[in-house]
Amino acid sequence: MSEPVRDDTIRPVELKDALGERYLAYALSTIMSRSLPDVRDGLKPVHRRLLFAMQQLKLDPASGYKKCARVVGDVIGKYHPHGDSAVYEALVRLAQDFAQRYPLIDGQGNFGNIDGDNAAAMRYTESRLTQVAQALLQGINEDAIDFRSTYDGEEEEPVVLPSAFPNLLANGSAGIAVGMATSIPPHNAHEICDALKHLIKFPNATIAKLVEYMPGPDFPTGGELVESPESVQESYSTGRGSFRVRAKWEVEKLNHGLYHIVVTEIPYQVQKSRLIEKIADLLQNRKLPMLADVRDESTDLVRLVIEPRNRTIDPEQLMEQLFRQTDLESRFSLNMNVLDADHTPKVMNLREVLQAFLDHRHVVLLRRSRFRLGKIEHRLEVLGGLLIAYLNLDEVIRIIREEDQPKAELIRTFDLTDLQAESILNMRLRHLRKLEEMEIRREHDELMAEKLKIEELLSDDQLQWKTITWEISEIQKAFGKDTALGKRRTVIGDAPTAVVVPLEAFIEREPITVVCSEKGWIRAFKGHLADMSDLKYKDGDNARFAFHAQTTDKIIAFSTNGRFYTLGADKLPRGRGHGEPIRISIDLPNDHDLVTLFVHQPDRKLLVASTAGRGFAISENDVIAQTRTGKQILNVKGDDEAYACRFIDGDSVAVIGNNRKLLVFPLDELPEMARGQGVMLQRYKDGALSDIKVFKAEDGLSWRSGERTRTETDLITWIGKRGQAGRLAPRGFAVSNRFD
Repeated sequence: MSEPVRDDTIRPVELKDALGERYLAYALSTIMSRSLPDVRDGLKPVHRRLLFAMQQLKLDPASGYKKCARVVGDVIGKYHPHGDSAVYEALVRLAQDFAQRYPLIDGQGNFGNIDGDNAAAMRYTESRLTQVAQALLQGINEDAIDFRSTYDGEEEEPVVLPSAFPNLLANGSAGIAVGMATSIPPHNAHEICDALKHLIKFPNATIAKLVEYMPGPDFPTGGELVESPESVQESYSTGRGSFRVRAKWEVEKLNHGLYHIVVTEIPYQVQKSRLIEKIADLLQNRKLPMLADVRDESTDLVRLVIEPRNRTIDPEQLMEQLFRQTDLESRFSLNMNVLDADHTPKVMNLREVLQAFLDHRHVVLLRRSRFRLGKIEHRLEVLGGLLIAYLNLDEVIRIIREEDQPKAELIRTFDLTDLQAESILNMRLRHLRKLEEMEIRREHDELMAEKLKIEELLSDDQLQWKTITWEISEIQKAFGKDTALGKRRTVIGDAPTAVVVPLEAFIEREPITVVCSEKGWIRAFKGHLADMSDLKYKDGDNARFAFHAQTTDKIIAFSTNGRFYTLGADKLPRGRGHGEPIRISIDLPNDHDLVTLFVHQPDRKLLVASTAGRGFAISENDVIAQTRTGKQILNVKGDDEAYACRFIDGDSVAVIGNNRKLLVFPLDELPEMARGQGVMLQRYKDGALSDIKVFKAEDGLSWRSGERTRTETDLITWIGKRGQAGRLAPRGFAVSNRFD
């Protein structure tokens, strides 16, 4: 058996340290190389590589199209070591005019549609760059930005694009990294340019002032922004928030007083086909009672026709119902989490994003100017050598023909630089006829004038920002509001006021009688039954709750676990048979039971209490539950349970324990709470709450005793402070220890 091979380079490492190191590396890679855009050009690496590869393929707007497969092949072969599907999906998105406010790629072929259909395979589609992409790449070959080696070291790729166009805000960005995300909506380029020029003029401009120039996002699919100005300003100030967008609609009048609603624009990133499916599903499930039908009549333009159930329905109420239940209204989140110039993720506000773009344009201007200055100085040096050659042409020809080392001889004879001598030697014979003194001096003078301008620019900060302002103005002219592409699409509307839609508009109002048995079987009979003695129940079951209601009412259930549940009266099972268990409609635990069941009346006050003698008052509006799990109101612990729920109609509270001690105290001593254990109503040494009642002191305290009702008006013996033990109940009080 051979000895194991020893390797001194192997060192023991804790597993958690190794995993932590690798996870951190993965997280940083995801953040910096995949998910977050650069604040300067607004692009992620895959998008930047796409544009650069297409620029290398000379796919400018004036050239012909090339197959997307060729582009994708170049990208994954040279720059982006990932799957072709991921690269092609990124290319497709950059070409979709309903996804990009200012498309960076001009696509030819099937690139998908707003219904959510996928693009054709890349072997069938063609693409080239747009004018916007060209603006992003402007100056890339003029040392405007840094380059780095590609993944295999064979090529170079740009770290960032020069970005004469404010792409981050104009087209927006979205991505999910490890532990962070970004979500930036698109904006109008004309408005961005206005804000940039104002920030150049006033570097300390407030967010409020910038928002005057940029009042909100401008989505490619249009729609109406219905967010309050205060909310918009707050979102831009913090870099976090959301924008509410609604579909744009109009009413088309028909004959005989009929009408239908036409939706012409839908919110951003909402798939039209899924939207229609959702509306149709709600319609089928009878959750849109005001709607009769919806149909899609779209061509190149969106046209959704919505038909009301009848002519009396208010269009505003119908659309409000659709906005609440469908994606005809959606929210687009704002989270301006981007990589700054140092590749550090940071959530920026609007001013910081604009300033970062301006700082980048300043760096690009200086680098391009120095690059051009270097080219000019190089050419001036060459022109100086050519002028000497022109003035001494015969001698130059002789040296080239006769001397063994003509370069060295030229340098010695005419005091030339190495570059000048090399330029003379490399000049073709056909160019000798062009060596005219006037032409050389004209070019020399033009370059000298340009050199002086560049040197002045590099030495004058104000002139630099003036130049940047001019560049921004040129972008504004090219993509401004006067152009078809730059015209604002999303309307800035007012924040919607609450449209009160009566329940009658949704549900047909009908009288019903609600019946619930001891074992929790609930049903609703049509009409208000006068006699309920003939109602039948399952064997071993009996009547418990029975009351009149309307189908538009909400039914409130209170259980021993301290939770309130809400049921729609229109959704109760009908009176045929024995109904169905109430636990089907609400998540009531098996070890708990109902305390009470009643019809909801808005603004009414309730008193809730537990067996431990603790309780409080609460508004009935605050007990409405939105889910079947209910709403926890009265907190109970241990063996205690929620025991009572009473309507507050009076000024005094009477509490009696199972020890037959009665306490009466003013209602003012009972606090109103939204949730909790409550305060001590009556103190017990060895006992529990038996009953509680709210009454008017002037009417006295009444209770049932057999077939009679007794009233005690002199309550001075039992009046005390809340939380006391109380005194024995008056003679003749009900044996059941209850008031009813």
